[in-house]
This record gives sequence, C-alpha cells and structure tokens, in this order.
Amino acid sequence: MALKSTLENLLSKTSLKLTDLQINQLIQYVELLNKWNKAYNLTSVRDPEEMLVKHILDSLMVGDVLKGKNFIDVGTGPGLPGIPLSILYPEKNFVLLDSLGKRITFLRQVVFQLKLENVTPVLSRVEDYQEQQFDGVLSRAFASLLDMINWCEHLIPNGAHFYALKGVEPTDELSQLPEHIHLEQVHEIKVPTLDAQRHVIQLVKNK
Repeated sequence: MALKSTLENLLSKTSLKLTDLQINQLIQYVELLNKWNKAYNLTSVRDPEEMLVKHILDSLMVGDVLKGKNFIDVGTGPGLPGIPLSILYPEKNFVLLDSLGKRITFLRQVVFQLKLENVTPVLSRVEDYQEQQFDGVLSRAFASLLDMINWCEHLIPNGAHFYALKGVEPTDELSQLPEHIHLEQVHEIKVPTLDAQRHVIQLVKNK
C-alpha cells in the first residue's frame, strides 16, 4: 500500500486524473520492474519509490504534448515512456521497440499481467522495422536528435512528429537538424519531487 499512497501523493501535485484501475496498473508495473530488475538489470534505478518519480511520473508528464493515436517508442528499454503512457491513454496505441530480447520478454509479461490491449512489444533494430507508419516517434535517453531522425524517419509520414525526452535542452543538437525537420516546440516538463531539468523536444517532419 505504501507505493500506492506515494503515487497518489505524487499525482496530486499534477493536473493528471487517473482511475483506481490505472493507478493499480502503474503500481503492478513498478512491482514487476523491481522483481525482474534483480535478474535482468532493466534499469539502474533500484528503489521502487524512486521508480515512481524517475520512471512513472517522468513518463506520464509527457502525455499532454502527444498528438495523434498511434505511437512507437524506440529503444523503449523496460517500457519507458511507453508503458505508463499506454496506461494513461488506453485509447491510443503503442508499439514498444527494442533490440534486446530480455527487455521484450519482460514487456510481454507486463502486457499479459496488466491486460494492456493497446501495447505491442517488438524485438527489432529500429532501422529494420518497416511494418507501419505512426503519428509520432517517442524516445527517452535513446540517442542524439540527429541519430533519432536518421534511424526513425521512415516510421512517420510528413506532418508527423518526433518526441525526444531529454534532460537539459539540447541546444547544440537542435542547431544540427536537417532542413526538412523543424523544431515545433520545446516543452519544459515539471516532474514532482524531481530536482532535475526535463524537456520534450517536439520536431515535425516536413516535405
């Protein structure tokens, strides 16, 4: 119960409104991550309460900026930000892509246990994944903006977005954008109790 009250307290410091089911799913996810982390080394964050801030809230606070219905989370790792966002938005669809088998094994277990019908874990290198086009590409601690664009551009049509989750605003990286990729907005994200800068870099692909 301690985790649940901590999460509810964190959520009360935001504008997010979650149902009991959603809160319970997020707690279950953290419990699974904590359990599997011991054998699979999925995250360097070891403390479940710390996971609530650095993983769950950090991912949820991105939700406001998303445009569209179908998203791909590239280099998702243990499902961040894809799993928290899929719980927050059951009406949106998320493909979670990673090239490491143990992470996808973990994510399949999460999807099964949490009964997430809007999540598809995929084991693949991003450049090899050509199955469909998305409204947006998400990445968290995945690569530089230029690498993200080069590796993921085939995943979105013109007019769709990249959402790069960053700490400090990456001014140098933003100065190196290709001509057909435009900076639409830099969103500063406030994560309750997290004493660190967080930004979402929203880029749009033009013709």
